[in-house]
Amino acid sequence: MSSTPTSPPAAKRQRIDPSLEATSSPSTSTQLVNGHSNGSSSAPLVSSAPELPIASTSNAAPDESDDDEEEEQQIKHQEEDDGTHRDMYLDTISRQNLDFDFERLCSKSLSNINVYACLVCGKYFQGRGRGSWAYRHAVGENHRVWLNLSTEKFYVLPEGYLVSDPSLNDILHVLNPRYTTKDLIKLSKGNQLSYTLGNQPYRSGYIGINNIKKNDYLNVIIQLLLHIPPIRNFFLDPNTPELKEERKPTELVMRLAVLAKRLWNPKLFKSQISPHEFLQEVNKRSNGKFKTTEQGDPVEFLSWLINTLHRDLGGNKKKNSSIIYKSFQGQVQIQTQQVIIHKEYSRPVFDIGRDIQTVSSPFLFLALDLPATPLFTDVNEKKIIPQVPLSTILAKFDGKTTQEFGPTLKRHHLTMLPPYLILHIKRFTKNNFVSERNPTIVNFPLRGVDVSDYVDPKPSDPMHTQYDLLSNVTLDTTKASTETSGLGPGITASQKKKNGENEENSLTWKIHIRAGKNQDTNSSAKIKNENDGEEEEEGEKWIELQDLRVEKVTPEIVFLGETVIQVWERRDLSRM
Repeated sequence: MSSTPTSPPAAKRQRIDPSLEATSSPSTSTQLVNGHSNGSSSAPLVSSAPELPIASTSNAAPDESDDDEEEEQQIKHQEEDDGTHRDMYLDTISRQNLDFDFERLCSKSLSNINVYACLVCGKYFQGRGRGSWAYRHAVGENHRVWLNLSTEKFYVLPEGYLVSDPSLNDILHVLNPRYTTKDLIKLSKGNQLSYTLGNQPYRSGYIGINNIKKNDYLNVIIQLLLHIPPIRNFFLDPNTPELKEERKPTELVMRLAVLAKRLWNPKLFKSQISPHEFLQEVNKRSNGKFKTTEQGDPVEFLSWLINTLHRDLGGNKKKNSSIIYKSFQGQVQIQTQQVIIHKEYSRPVFDIGRDIQTVSSPFLFLALDLPATPLFTDVNEKKIIPQVPLSTILAKFDGKTTQEFGPTLKRHHLTMLPPYLILHIKRFTKNNFVSERNPTIVNFPLRGVDVSDYVDPKPSDPMHTQYDLLSNVTLDTTKASTETSGLGPGITASQKKKNGENEENSLTWKIHIRAGKNQDTNSSAKIKNENDGEEEEEGEKWIELQDLRVEKVTPEIVFLGETVIQVWERRDLSRM
């Protein structure tokens, strides 16, 4: 299998001459690449100032032109003499129009150099010198307050003076969320409520992800991956070595880190984010395999993403060589023998008297096979949905159960368990004509799955063989649950149309994620929200996420869907 081409580091992207900032002429294109439109020109100021360095203390970026640097020196000298003007026009800022989820490109020149955001309408423009796009917009629309997206400094145009006001720090929290070690410890509790500009409560991390068209199969994997504690902390921790500029991380890694910071931001203006920038890079790196305009397979995307991240983060074949291997890598022993039919047996069996080939192979997730769908009907001639316990399909790895692959027999046994065990329940079988779906429901407990029967040698600590469910990806369809023809990932839009399918009969994906910690006592402890004293129950909760829909559900709901992917957390880690 050929390796995926690696994107250039973010530091090596092509840049445009900064001198064009003040001299570039208007383009005939009026495309708005950041997707904003004019809105209300007034919004109430936020009275509380988050704990963040004041905007004017940021260092100037190398993208600034010489003229701008000289202009800043004059501005600082003026502010020393008279600071009465620094809070002018701040009441024109419209926070509800601000959206930093899109790529930071000038909506006129399409340049990513020296880009400013208009804090009145939310549009992006290049430069602030006389004749620049931002200057023209400020004069033409009378939009006065601007933010440099690189230096995080605020300006008033067309005058060009620097603004220093603590009330603007909430905008910086949305533009570039920052986390401390103390913040990372709080995230796993999942009980802290935050509030949007519209005073709507939300839990940081458990928010909606925008569906551009058909990217729900990508959204569930983003949610799944960024809710695994070591992966989440890796991308949020400012001290992570692999994310430092001198290590030259790839564009895919940097965009996923930005998306993680926005997903877990407790100071959002709205309780949703867009994966636009990240999915653009995914489409580029995968050579168009994973699109936002066509339904796809989340299992294939998960496999591609974790393997690509492993390579981009400097991982190799060695154990623990990346955060991906540290979290997911296990070991399985596979025994293979040629098939010989015995008259006394109804099916081929392993013969210990003949040669057995044994190999040890690492894995990042385990594929489980469902039994064939039985055609049972009840007394009313309605089809019955079959069910199977998780232990039955896990028996594939007990070292005794055999599987026939052409002229060979194989049996599997685990030799090392990972901290986070990913299971893929294979529901789809493909042939040249159709993708068939197996609707069998898998029964499983939410906590305490013991896999000691499937691993040898067994860990010394019995808690290292017990796992608790962390997340569960399921599929939904409006078709009858036992109908299998014409469904499944890999079926293109043209094939669906040819088969007579419409949008109402397509697959959709959703995910259930555990929030909070399990309480050992029967008492239902409560905590008070820091913002307004609202009480919130401590303990374990289950959140259902499907694109922008976020809903707290009872644990019984988790069992009802057709599970495709599960992430199990080792018991000793879930209690930390």
